[in-house]
Amino acid sequence: MIILIKILQVVLALSILVLVHEFGHFIFSRLFKIRVEKFYLFFDPWFSLFKYKPKNSDTEYGIGWLPLGGYCKISGMIDESMDKEAMQQQPQPWEFRTKPAWQRLLVLFGGVFFNFVLAVVIYTGVLAAWGEEYIKNEDVTTGVRVDDLAYEIGFRNGDRIISFEDVVPHKFQELQVELIRTQAKWAKVLRGGDTVTVNIDENYIPAILKNKGMFDYGIPYIIGAIPDSSVNATSGLAAGDRILALNGTNTDFLFDAMDFLSEHKGDSLVATVARGEELLFIPIVTDTTGKMQVIPNTKLSDFYNITKKEYSFFAAIPAGFNKTIQTVANYWKELKLIVSPKTEAYKSVGSFITIGSIFPGTWNWQIFWNLTAFLSVMLAVLNILPIPALDGGHILFTLYEMITGKKPSDKFLEYAQTVGMLLLLGLMILAFGNDIFRLFN
Repeated sequence: MIILIKILQVVLALSILVLVHEFGHFIFSRLFKIRVEKFYLFFDPWFSLFKYKPKNSDTEYGIGWLPLGGYCKISGMIDESMDKEAMQQQPQPWEFRTKPAWQRLLVLFGGVFFNFVLAVVIYTGVLAAWGEEYIKNEDVTTGVRVDDLAYEIGFRNGDRIISFEDVVPHKFQELQVELIRTQAKWAKVLRGGDTVTVNIDENYIPAILKNKGMFDYGIPYIIGAIPDSSVNATSGLAAGDRILALNGTNTDFLFDAMDFLSEHKGDSLVATVARGEELLFIPIVTDTTGKMQVIPNTKLSDFYNITKKEYSFFAAIPAGFNKTIQTVANYWKELKLIVSPKTEAYKSVGSFITIGSIFPGTWNWQIFWNLTAFLSVMLAVLNILPIPALDGGHILFTLYEMITGKKPSDKFLEYAQTVGMLLLLGLMILAFGNDIFRLFN
């Protein structure tokens, strides 16, 4: 059932993105009286699942069977259809190739523009409906709890991260992402009462990209409740007690205590406990799985200030626009990592399997729309890249024509389209190959 829900979310999100993108090309084509021969969701090699051509219309609308995108076939344009026969015919006034360069530029840019607008609309709706909720990095007064990789790099439990070089992280949950985006060579942290510089070797970047949780909340181990059936029900522990140490080993953080306990299954230990102003030493035991059988308090709002922002519809519009711009900037930083071999970020490139994995196993509209907005930004940024076969490649050639007054020949455009399609095919092979490798490793 979980897989089915993920598949449905991916199909719905991609269908929305493809339809909006292709509609951008379609609407500008019709605006300039350029004939659109086909408007398809998904590809239709050999056959289609559905097709319909309205009476007195030049456009066939349909749904293909191959869910790898969609297309808008514009008359007189060299595209993925590679319809060389049509291009050898006498140019007609309704064709793309006979229109002024500025009109062709807008047709080409239409898909990217509409994906950008879609992201703004979605983010606006999400902010108006749900607002924002997060924890500021500066409000995590307990500092971070680091994993083995972060420790090896030089971070320590309790560090309060001030900046990655000159970038001051705003949201705590984005600390690792900010470290990746900035490719910082050093970080400034507050350790105890001192400001310390942590030097970050760039050779750690591939490991940081693979790692799922370098920084966690440094939540103290405070007991929320003790069930009557607990092995420590009569130990003397009480709700509200804070575990500071176990057998003299500092376990100030919840996860440190859990790690320590997992190594002492079925043992008798002494817990150092803070209860108000008192410091107590209480004998405890663990069960055969290394648990104290108490319920710790993990409610973040009990430890940190939760920043909540609510927006009226009109206030959400500029906020949605700004969030889209910020998402574009962030994705561009992440994209630059992929083309840098030393980061090994190309290994993280994924296909629809990877996209599906980021959707939750239960239907959550807030998460769905946030992910759809992000994917819309991603589609816009990727399509604007100056690669033949993508919108950006066609835009580059059109800008060249507008600047020099010389139009690239149809033969050159055909070759460029072929090269671009081979590049995209190679990228698809890489993406599916990475997904298959991850499935079996």
